[in-house]
Amino acid sequence: QVLLVESGGGLVQTGGSLRLSCVFSGRDFSDNTLAWFRQAPGKQRDLVATIASDGTSNYASAVKGRFTISRHKAKNTVYLQMKRLEPEDTARYYCNVPLSLQPWGQGTQVTVSS
Repeated sequence: QVLLVESGGGLVQTGGSLRLSCVFSGRDFSDNTLAWFRQAPGKQRDLVATIASDGTSNYASAVKGRFTISRHKAKNTVYLQMKRLEPEDTARYYCNVPLSLQPWGQGTQVTVSS
């Protein structure tokens, strides 16, 4: 059974930083592209960033230059370093395998106050 466990969210002020972590268990995803998504209240879940097995990363335009995705293959973990946070970044953040979606975890809430 695949489990995704996100952590690291919290309440920060505009301009602050947070580092999210997501641990994948139940399968080896070292050869898969991994991703972070986010969902704000009343909105659809959007793709934020992806990282391929070779480390190549891509970002949504809204976060490019502020967020950095990384991974630790041996730990089956993906990270999202978020800097210069804005109120528009407020959402629940989730990780997953975008080309082979797994059961969603509980996510981690990020709230940015103005």
